[in-house]
Amino acid sequence: MLALRLHPGPRLILHEEPVPAPGPGEVLLRVTAVGLCGSDRHWIVEGGIGDARIDRPIVPGHEFAGVPNSGRFRDRLVAVDPAIPCERCALCLAGARNLCLDLPFAGHAQTDGALRDFMAWPERCLVPMADGVSSVEAALVEPLAIAVHALDLAGDVAGGRVAVIGCGPIGLLISAVVRAAGAAAIVATDPLAHRRSAALSFGATRVEAATSTGDERPTLLAAIDGPGYDVVFDASGDGPAVDTAVEIAAPGAQVILVGIPSEERTSFIAGVARRKGLVFKLARRSTPEAFRRAAGLVNAAALPDLEKLVTLRVPLRDALRGVDSLVARDGVKVIVEPGAG
Repeated sequence: MLALRLHPGPRLILHEEPVPAPGPGEVLLRVTAVGLCGSDRHWIVEGGIGDARIDRPIVPGHEFAGVPNSGRFRDRLVAVDPAIPCERCALCLAGARNLCLDLPFAGHAQTDGALRDFMAWPERCLVPMADGVSSVEAALVEPLAIAVHALDLAGDVAGGRVAVIGCGPIGLLISAVVRAAGAAAIVATDPLAHRRSAALSFGATRVEAATSTGDERPTLLAAIDGPGYDVVFDASGDGPAVDTAVEIAAPGAQVILVGIPSEERTSFIAGVARRKGLVFKLARRSTPEAFRRAAGLVNAAALPDLEKLVTLRVPLRDALRGVDSLVARDGVKVIVEPGAG
């Protein structure tokens, strides 16, 4: 089978490898679709994320769907949760499975991900998809689960004023779930025009161009009738975006940090944040519960057409073309399809 491995350097190399053998509780999956993610971009461009570095050739890919060859869901399309919480530690037992300290995650550390033809994965991490759902939509369940978890952190947004900073796939999906949850106004910002345009299709009621100097902040504040936004989601991870979040948040508002920063430290305007009494929450991936709810939204076709996120589809043999698009940010979502082409 084919597998794409990210080597220290970093360098991406296609390999011919044997089909893996499932272990206890696992099934063999034929991988059908893999989404490339902003965190994959960090690994590919920077060789790591924060203090986590590449120290061996690893198969990336954690947004994926496939078809198992055995078990309860044999021959059915499934969305696959890339996280395998231990279910034994205090955090898991308390319901915070996304914070498990012994959590293998696809495409991270010692756990190979999905950019290959076949992979073995625990059956408990599979969620069956409804008839008519495509492999691409099933692969988008994972980023949608990130958005669902971010909304869980924010709580009730019905009737509220919401800002979403960063209109990559996660930001767009946050806009979609926030709109579905009844937010009255959603402003989305991004420096890229094609992503701002996409935001209007995914629930934003207004878009503004973002700048590295925060010139958009007065415009964002002028866009609403009130002292600021009730909830601000930062889906970019950039330092200036956090400053923007602080400036446009209303007194007592929540700032939900979802994006992954390039640097080890994130700073913000502490004086303004303190005077406003802002509440900061940091999102760590998603939870198994959020993943299943995200799959339910896809199965029920409850959100805008998710396939509109996808701007490029490539077979695994041509995955480097998809990686180039990811690095250049010239689209929105790249999907790699093992077995295609």
